[in-house]
Amino acid sequence: MSVTVQPPETTRLEPGQHSVSSDISPAPEPRAPWWQRFSPTRISLGIVILLAIWVSGSATGLIDPRVLPAPWTAVSTGISLTENGRLPENLLTSLQRAALGLGIGVIAAILLALAAGLTRLGESLIDGPMNIKRAVPTLAFIPLAIVWLGIGEGMKVTLIVFSVMVPIYINTHAALRGLDGRYQELAATLRLSRREFVTKVALPGALPGFFTGLRLAVTSAWTSLVVVEQINATSGIGFLMNQARLYGQIDIIVVGLVVYAILGVGSDLLVRIAERRALTWRQTLSR
Repeated sequence: MSVTVQPPETTRLEPGQHSVSSDISPAPEPRAPWWQRFSPTRISLGIVILLAIWVSGSATGLIDPRVLPAPWTAVSTGISLTENGRLPENLLTSLQRAALGLGIGVIAAILLALAAGLTRLGESLIDGPMNIKRAVPTLAFIPLAIVWLGIGEGMKVTLIVFSVMVPIYINTHAALRGLDGRYQELAATLRLSRREFVTKVALPGALPGFFTGLRLAVTSAWTSLVVVEQINATSGIGFLMNQARLYGQIDIIVVGLVVYAILGVGSDLLVRIAERRALTWRQTLSR
C-alpha cells in the first residue's frame, strides 16, 4: 500500500512580509538605560551634583565663605567637634529623642488606624480628630505644649510623636479602607476569626500605605527635632547650632545641617530597603 506524503503547509506571504521560523527564540528585551536602573540604595545623582557645585563655587570664590563655608572647612570643623566629643554627645541625644518619638508615634498611629479602619465606631471617633490634627501644623502646638508640659524632654518628644502620627495614620487608614472586598468575602468563606482577619488580611494589605506614611513620618520627625531642640535645650544638634548662631560660627551651623541631612537621607534609605524586603510580593512599575 502506497502512502502519499503531503508537503508541509505553507503560509502565503503578502508582498513585503518575511517568514519567521518558529524555532527562533524571541529576542531579549532591550536593557533599560542606566538612569532607569539606578537603584534607590545608591547615592543620589542630585546630591553629587549639589556637592560638586558647592566645591567648585568655594574653590573659585563664587561662594563667599562668610555666607557659606567651604566643604573642607565644614569637614575640618566636624572633625574638631568629633575629637572634643561635642558632636557625638549631642548627636546621641538627638538620636534618642527622634527614636523615642518615632517609636511611640508609629505604635499609636497603627493602633488608631486599625481602630478607625476596621470599625465604624472607631472611624467616627478617631478619623475626625486626626484630620483636624492634619490641618493644623504640629509646630503650631508649641506654645500650648510648653504651657501643658513645660520645656523639658516631655514636650520635645510629644511634639515629635504628634508629627509622626498623622502621616502614618492617614496612609495606613486609607490602605485599610481600600482593601479589596473580595478579600473580605474570602475571609468570610474561610471563616477566619477577627484576629486572623486582621493579622492575615488587613495588616498585609495595609503595608504599602504604612510604608508610604513611614517615609513621610521619618522626615517629619527630623523636621520637628530641628525646631524643638532650639527651645531651651541643653543638648542635641539643634542646641549646638543655636549656640553657634549666638557666636556667629557659621561652620558649626553648616556641620549641623549636614548631620541632619545625613540622618534624614539615611533613615529614608533604611525605610525604603525595609519596604522592598517586606513587599517582595508586590510587582511595581519600577521592576
